Amino acid sequence: MRSSERPLPDTPDVRPMWPGRQVGALHVRRGPDGREPGLFVHGLGGSATNWTDLMGLLEGAVSSEAVDLPGFGFSAPPPGGRYTVGAHARAVIAHLEGSGRGPVHLFGNSLGGAVSTRVAADRPDLVRTLTLVSPALPNLRRTEGSDPRLPLLLLPGLAALATRRLAAQSPERRARAVLELCYGDPSTIPPVRLAEAAEEVRRRNGLTHSQDAFTASLRGLVGSYLVRGPRSPWARAAAVQAPTLLVWGDRDRLVDVGIAPRAARTFPDVRLLVLPGVGHVAQMERPETVARAFLGMLEELGARAPGA
Repeated sequence: MRSSERPLPDTPDVRPMWPGRQVGALHVRRGPDGREPGLFVHGLGGSATNWTDLMGLLEGAVSSEAVDLPGFGFSAPPPGGRYTVGAHARAVIAHLEGSGRGPVHLFGNSLGGAVSTRVAADRPDLVRTLTLVSPALPNLRRTEGSDPRLPLLLLPGLAALATRRLAAQSPERRARAVLELCYGDPSTIPPVRLAEAAEEVRRRNGLTHSQDAFTASLRGLVGSYLVRGPRSPWARAAAVQAPTLLVWGDRDRLVDVGIAPRAARTFPDVRLLVLPGVGHVAQMERPETVARAFLGMLEELGARAPGA
């Protein structure tokens, strides 16, 4: 696929987190300004900070906002405690409608990729382009090297046991375990990012809804895999009208890169980029490469536009 050769903004080796504020029901971090609006949606157990570096690299092209989904980051749990993919998608749609920023360049990682796919399919008027990093599309096979404790969280009786065992670990150890699972090459994890992740674990340990948000969102995601017919995740992917960029790492231990070819056949207007040696969070592990791929898509779309 096409990769942009335009110079990227000069950035520090590790950029500080973008400032955030409460906007309606969601906590939102605002990044640098650009020509067109963009919205970034994190994955399961993540937060808006997962997009820090990519947002900075898109300065000038995208006016970036990253949301904390309900129950994650600094966002409060949703009314009624609904953590389905549909509920998360409705929260994103409500934010876009309330802010009046649409249509946006919509980015999603993992669970956020499933949520963003649903938003793009259900509300094409709100989405200009769609960029998905390891989107959590249906795949019920256990990926080699994945965390064997995750399936336990699907079972009510065992979820509490798994939660207690995780809580017994130090924030630093839990943060390191998560990042090592998500990165293809854990040696590239910046120490500052590890410290930030540990502080986030420490803060969320004091929130009564924290584990519920993770467990219920995981169950909601897997539940969506069982839907068949025109409301299934794959049918919604086929209904997406926006130009789409798919990014996968070939060392992804959470969403099998083996489904990438099916995804590339399913989205109607698609570009696929598979990164060697990269894991589940390419926007964190190789933000420059993801930025260039996205900008390359914009250049391609501009070149094929009438009158270009």
